Amino acid sequence: MPALVRSGEFTGLAPKERLDQTVRALEARGFKTIVVATGEEARRTVLDLIPDGAEVYNSPSRTLESIGLEADVMRATRFQPVRKRLIALDRATQHREIRRLTASPDVLVGSVQAITDQGQVLIASATGSQLTPAAAGAGTIIWVVGTHKLVSSVEEGLRRIREYCYPREDERARQVYGQPSAINKILILHGEHVPGRITVVLVEQPLGF
Repeated sequence: MPALVRSGEFTGLAPKERLDQTVRALEARGFKTIVVATGEEARRTVLDLIPDGAEVYNSPSRTLESIGLEADVMRATRFQPVRKRLIALDRATQHREIRRLTASPDVLVGSVQAITDQGQVLIASATGSQLTPAAAGAGTIIWVVGTHKLVSSVEEGLRRIREYCYPREDERARQVYGQPSAINKILILHGEHVPGRITVVLVEQPLGF
């Protein structure tokens, strides 16, 4: 079992100095960064960034769910919600189409588990469904991240995943899907070479795990 985190660890919002430092580090690594005060402001920002007609895949995210963005994407008519199309496909006979839709959407919207002071981004997954588009497949990526997810280093980010995120996601998965979660795959982004491909919306609220 993962070690218990200290009371308040990984839940406190980053102070302004740390936030400003992280924004500079992200920008230096090729991640466009926007800081907003609230989840509602983040929600409006993301919707404004999505082009008309785009195929949009919203990866599973408590952050998106908590600010209403998951529902916004699912019921959208201005662009094409990939997840709505996935629901209509047969997983036994249309697995190739499912892989194609999730691997290379026009826009990936989601969140991450940790961002370091040096501007590295960490994402953990049980299935890896959001990792392929994040690494290379998606044309555009928009991540909504509460500033309680800022950590000092990659090592601390990995500990945050193991000791804080995983127990909470495992509990959620057992309730929602009737099966445990797992840390099967971790993607660490040290930079982005395509200008404007990735936008990080940092929110000064504790959103998600």
